[in-house]
Amino acid sequence: MAQFDKADLERRMKGAVESLKGDLSGLRTGRANTALLDPVTVEVYGANMPLNQVATVSAPEPRLLSVQVWDKSNLTPVEKAIRSAGLGLNPIADGQTLRLPIPDLTEERRKELAKLAGQYAEKARVAVRNVRRDGMDSLKTDEKKGEISEDERKRSETEVQKLTDSTIADIDAALAHKEKEILGQ
Repeated sequence: MAQFDKADLERRMKGAVESLKGDLSGLRTGRANTALLDPVTVEVYGANMPLNQVATVSAPEPRLLSVQVWDKSNLTPVEKAIRSAGLGLNPIADGQTLRLPIPDLTEERRKELAKLAGQYAEKARVAVRNVRRDGMDSLKTDEKKGEISEDERKRSETEVQKLTDSTIADIDAALAHKEKEILGQ
């Protein structure tokens, strides 16, 4: 049975783009948005968990995020995770709640956010390239097993490369849109 599955490769590449869009939506452009904390993971109970599984995140004011930690013993790890996430936020502890004032976007901060967006995009590109490699490897395996001919393999490799190129173009377009939004152009 042939291992190559173009539909699966397409699904995985689209998943990388969707993941990138989710990460980019977390980068703020001036207002408090709970999605800003989506990439934050907290080390609690001996495992890394998304912030939304240990606390409630809300935006009570346009320039303030509030993180209500469910277990008081997790307050310090949550605070540490937010500080180390590279989002430029400094939590202020208030009982079991962390208040995160959203600073004004300075030119320097805008450049930092654009750089972070670029890092997210590069991670997505790497994920797409890994999917391409998996597809190429399965095509070579199928050819060695005699399930497909060399011509079929080459034709399919061309299709995989076209799919990869179009997916990377989608990633670049999403990045360009977010950078334009961040830099206020």
